[in-house]
Amino acid sequence: MALFSFLKDRIQYVPTPSTIMTDGTNYLSKEKFDELTSELEHMKTTRRREIAEQLEYARGLGDLSENAEYEEARNLQAATEDRIRVIEEQLSHARIIEHSKSNSVSLGSFVTIQKQGEKEEHTYEIVGSAEANMQEHKISHRSPLGASLMDKKRGDVFAFETPKGPQKYKIVNVK
Repeated sequence: MALFSFLKDRIQYVPTPSTIMTDGTNYLSKEKFDELTSELEHMKTTRRREIAEQLEYARGLGDLSENAEYEEARNLQAATEDRIRVIEEQLSHARIIEHSKSNSVSLGSFVTIQKQGEKEEHTYEIVGSAEANMQEHKISHRSPLGASLMDKKRGDVFAFETPKGPQKYKIVNVK
């Protein structure tokens, strides 16, 4: 992984609550960082080679102005280069988060909340914006709910703006 040695200093960083919301850092879990690094390596090596082979084949078919295979390969090349730029940008501003040992909600925390007056509980992982995915119960620390949870502790009650208006929730657990 010598290709990505410039990213080594971004590992094992525990951000403070004041820097989490204000800086331009892209906070990532170690797993997401590794996933993006692997994808970048694949795109720069294997994918570029595959596209070069497709372009070479398409050029061999003759007239490029009426060559659908060539046009498709060029579009794929452009999309691949765009993805490479996006990943490089994400990684260039990346900090790998480690959950702090405090009892308050921070990046990397798993938080269980309960709407006041209801029995149903919901557990979310607080992640950086690049990893947010509601189907996986991962919410960004910059989302309205994520921002409302930051620095709260087990037992705290907080108000959160929902489509039905402000609602009160209780933090049942923080891990």
